[in-house]
Amino acid sequence: MNRMIRRQQGVALLEALVAVVILALGLLGTIGLQARSYSALADSAMRAEATLAADRLVGIMNNDVANLAAYQVALDATAPAALAAWASETSAAMPGARYSVAVVPEADRTRVEVALHWRRKQGDADSRHLVTAYIR
Repeated sequence: MNRMIRRQQGVALLEALVAVVILALGLLGTIGLQARSYSALADSAMRAEATLAADRLVGIMNNDVANLAAYQVALDATAPAALAAWASETSAAMPGARYSVAVVPEADRTRVEVALHWRRKQGDADSRHLVTAYIR
């Protein structure tokens, strides 16, 4: 009997160590998921802001149909006077945002493509949000 007790000495300590290792792995996984969810939340907030900015611009352009060509701008070009107020609003809401606006006349309507680019952090690739609208 004495021999069996001696062979089992320290088993409880070993079980406790295994439990601590398993718990630590679970906590590390949870921390990793938290970091990923924060990143996804930041990306979705920027996409929502880009959608709102594009929607504002399409609304402005819809009220100024006669001058749609004045809103066209290439990526990284200086904003024309017609876009100045919108560009400053967008830059305030999305720091570091870049944008382009393409105005393409079609047979019975005009296609407007608003592209917003941003970089969430240094070294990341650009995120891009494109909104296409048709104005008659």
